[in-house]
Amino acid sequence: MYVRTLFLGILLLIANLFSSSLQPVEASLISTSQEVSMGADVAKKLEKQYGLVEDAYLQARVDRIGQSIVAVCDRKNIKYSFKVLNTKEINALAVPGGYIYLFKGLVDLMQTDDELAAVLAHEVTHVVKRHSVNQIEKQLAMTLVFAVAFGDKAMLLQNLTQQALMSGYSRSDERQADEFGFIYARKAGYNPYGMFVTMGKLNDLAGESKGNYGLFSSHPEPEARVKAIEKYIQKLNIKQTIQTTDKSTYSVVDGNWRFNVSKKVAADKTVYRASLLAGALYLVTLKDAVVDKNKFIVANYGSYNEIYYDDILLYRVFEQDLDQNFTDIHSLTNAYILMFRDWAEVHNNSKV
Repeated sequence: MYVRTLFLGILLLIANLFSSSLQPVEASLISTSQEVSMGADVAKKLEKQYGLVEDAYLQARVDRIGQSIVAVCDRKNIKYSFKVLNTKEINALAVPGGYIYLFKGLVDLMQTDDELAAVLAHEVTHVVKRHSVNQIEKQLAMTLVFAVAFGDKAMLLQNLTQQALMSGYSRSDERQADEFGFIYARKAGYNPYGMFVTMGKLNDLAGESKGNYGLFSSHPEPEARVKAIEKYIQKLNIKQTIQTTDKSTYSVVDGNWRFNVSKKVAADKTVYRASLLAGALYLVTLKDAVVDKNKFIVANYGSYNEIYYDDILLYRVFEQDLDQNFTDIHSLTNAYILMFRDWAEVHNNSKV
């Protein structure tokens, strides 16, 4: 009888303390305003602990990518922020209330906007689906009585938020973040292979050091998640396929047109470089049914060049790509431009 009375008392206590927060639609203990408030407190602590990267261009770039994801997501009743923390750790965090953080180590690893978009879309999904908030609510009923005793409900929520971020997400939450992250990144116009490459790189690091990195920090099944992403990509029926014969050279094939990728550059394996190219060509076909040969342009960054079709990044050319046929990356880049113009002709002719 005593246990039953105590249990009923706790339920009444919860109802009284959060009666002003209960939302008819959300039917949750933690309201949106409370979520934003406790998230803001944790965000301040993170920024104080790590500091923000003092690079206005990088911060603006990450925010631009993040806001493009927000524009297509399923929860817009909060204001999202996207910032880079000054630490070499390879990680990302989605703080309740829309405070998204990338660690500088992760940004250095994920070189393209498409890869960063995949990470940010994954983290935005955690906020959209209230994954951390749901975890906090499960703990709340068990610990709320202590908050009453000590008279600091706000501190309790803040502590529970920190605990939820440290403990990570369930497998089902991570799978959902992968799935909707893929959908959001695609809707925002990013390369469909972005998440595949991101997952692959993190999986590579975890395998090399037997440690845990970022999106895989609490799960032993990264290979299964990579395969799930591959299935999402297959459903798009991308015409530009990826083929390999020896696991070191990957080819992007479209009809009789073929582009070989044989050099790894840092963490960018040949399969990742080929995959991003295939996805980029796919985006080109979505942008223009008739591909304009004059829209292929080059941006030079000193040690490497980037080839674009209009505003779509196709391929990065590095000194590592040179062979006996080319002495500098500029002549090699020009050769690649001719190959992409050939691809445009192949694509246009196939539409006739």
